[in-house]
Amino acid sequence: MSKRIVVAVTGASGAPYAQRLMEVLAAHGCDVHVVMSPYGRRLFLDELAIENPTPESLVGPELAPQLTMHPYRDVGDSLASGSFLTDAMIICPCSNNTLGEVAAGLGGNLVSRAAAVHLKEARKLILLTREMPASPIDLENMLRISRAGGIICPASPGFYLRPSTIEELVDFVVGKLCDLVGVAHELQTRWDPKMSIPNKDADETCS
Repeated sequence: MSKRIVVAVTGASGAPYAQRLMEVLAAHGCDVHVVMSPYGRRLFLDELAIENPTPESLVGPELAPQLTMHPYRDVGDSLASGSFLTDAMIICPCSNNTLGEVAAGLGGNLVSRAAAVHLKEARKLILLTREMPASPIDLENMLRISRAGGIICPASPGFYLRPSTIEELVDFVVGKLCDLVGVAHELQTRWDPKMSIPNKDADETCS
């Protein structure tokens, strides 16, 4: 049975993460439900030159049927109800403003309302935070969400696979998100100790 995943896009830089995530989830048969804040929609224009994000422009015509778009302002939408069963919700990227709304339990828009539903229903909620540095208020909001059952997943790509392109960096983060929601993928994200080059001069007792 395919997984039903909610993907929310808010106004922190990171449209390539969001587009690639939707593409990978759709390619692996997930039922992807997408909601974007106004600034989230603007990201696609500013960062990917996509003026009007649609399923076709985001993942292509073949995968488009896997995506369902939901209106940001409609808190009466199906995503606002706990009776609409989902496997997980990912806010990718998650702005600090959205972070604060989720931490406060607000539900004035469909992103924060759907996030509140996932927390109260004890379903997986993942926030791909990207803004830096984090203020004490942001850190407290992250801790509050984590204590409520959410997962804070900063957009921090690893370099041990020696990436040479932006796409590889994006795939690393997207692969981590897929791991967190239990979606199999073929992205190169796995650490292999055989890839490391021993440094004979290094002091093994140092950390």
